[in-house]
Amino acid sequence: MSFPKNFLWGGATAANQCEGAWNVAGKGDSISDHNRAGSRTAGTRRTFDLVIDEEKYYYPSHTGIDHYHRYQEDIALFAEMGFKVYRLSIAWSRIFPNGDEETPNESGLQFYDDLFDELHKYGIEPLVTISHFELPFQLGKRYDGFLDQRTIAFYERYATTLFERYQDKVKYWLTFNEINFGTLEHGKQINGLFNREYTETEQYQALHNVFLASARAVVAGHKINPEFKIGCMLAYITMYPKTCRPEDVLRTQQLNDRLNYFCGDVQVKGTYPYYMKRYFEKNDIQLEITEEDQALLKEGTVDYYTFSYYMSTCIAANLEDREDTTGGNLFGGVANEYLKASDWGWQVDPVGLRYTLNQIYSRYEVPLMVVENGLGAFDQVEEDGTIKDDYRIDYFRQHIVEMDKAIDDGVDLIGYTPWGCIDLISAGTGEMSKRYGFIYVDRDDEGHGTLNRSRKKSFYWYQKVIETNGENLS
Repeated sequence: MSFPKNFLWGGATAANQCEGAWNVAGKGDSISDHNRAGSRTAGTRRTFDLVIDEEKYYYPSHTGIDHYHRYQEDIALFAEMGFKVYRLSIAWSRIFPNGDEETPNESGLQFYDDLFDELHKYGIEPLVTISHFELPFQLGKRYDGFLDQRTIAFYERYATTLFERYQDKVKYWLTFNEINFGTLEHGKQINGLFNREYTETEQYQALHNVFLASARAVVAGHKINPEFKIGCMLAYITMYPKTCRPEDVLRTQQLNDRLNYFCGDVQVKGTYPYYMKRYFEKNDIQLEITEEDQALLKEGTVDYYTFSYYMSTCIAANLEDREDTTGGNLFGGVANEYLKASDWGWQVDPVGLRYTLNQIYSRYEVPLMVVENGLGAFDQVEEDGTIKDDYRIDYFRQHIVEMDKAIDDGVDLIGYTPWGCIDLISAGTGEMSKRYGFIYVDRDDEGHGTLNRSRKKSFYWYQKVIETNGENLS
């Protein structure tokens, strides 16, 4: 096996999907706190409410899995599995409740101090996402989020506060989660664009300001602690042409460039790629990009590249007219007859992970981490309390084998943090029934349950994987 001795095995969560305590100890509301639950059976995603009405609706992030009050128990379970690293996010509005304050909320800072101390007690390295779909709601309401350049400064203040406070406790940072969501219509809300209808120019201007905020954070972080490793994070949607028809191949290339390469090119190479400049020209998208902006993007390039990988999809020239479409994380496509799909229609493609790792590394040649990967599935609790999730074990086993092959190919892969290492609420629908974890949480889609934790069969399997550094996958 090829995994290096210092390989970072672990797991990943996000504050808005697990912490709960949405208005505790001075925390303000985030955009995620305004999302009420959707339903897979009804075919609905989470609904965004400008005004929260808890008497009428259920808002899953308000309680999450109560990680805020149970983090010690959860971290002990992570340690039992043998985690070397734990990817988490900090809730921005727990530190700056409205986002634009000059002074941070000490109670929020202390919470993460305690959490990091707990991790270090077990020798677990924190991998911290600074902003994971948790923009303070008031930044969107008052400023249209990142459409307003003042939000760049608010983010820089927030990031700098974290860097200074935790400079001796955190080494690995990610500036934004799945930053390429900002290229899509349904991703506008993440960057704070929810007050009205926004043009495509405004959408990409907000994304440009996110790039600037990230670059400022990288520069500031390296000044505070030169040992910091600060990375980017993208939702990578691996795409294959549906056929070898040239039109299908060309459409695949165009979508891959815009959805997968664009944000990586800006954050790793520090410049806008030619194909996006041409896209802006053809679609009359006129952005305000100064010479100072261009210099900052060059100066604030990231140290490493991380991404989520769940599935692959096929692309056809007539994608909009196809009936054989399938679901996905960031972007769906045409079904691939050679692959099986999950209960949520995501096509499982382990070999695609090896292909993707080589594709990314050949373009950027910086260290890589797979910081989200996993199978959302229905889990059945047996009468004796056990959960025999062999389907999840099989999913991970196949993907780990392909990661090993990618390392053997020469890819510099430094870590792996499967998504939802403990069951948490779905980002897409707010459901609990879409379970990813090695650890089961007694909670249903309506928010009922004891919240008690229990180990699934995959818990013990992953424990062996980490203990043997990927050698024992049986």
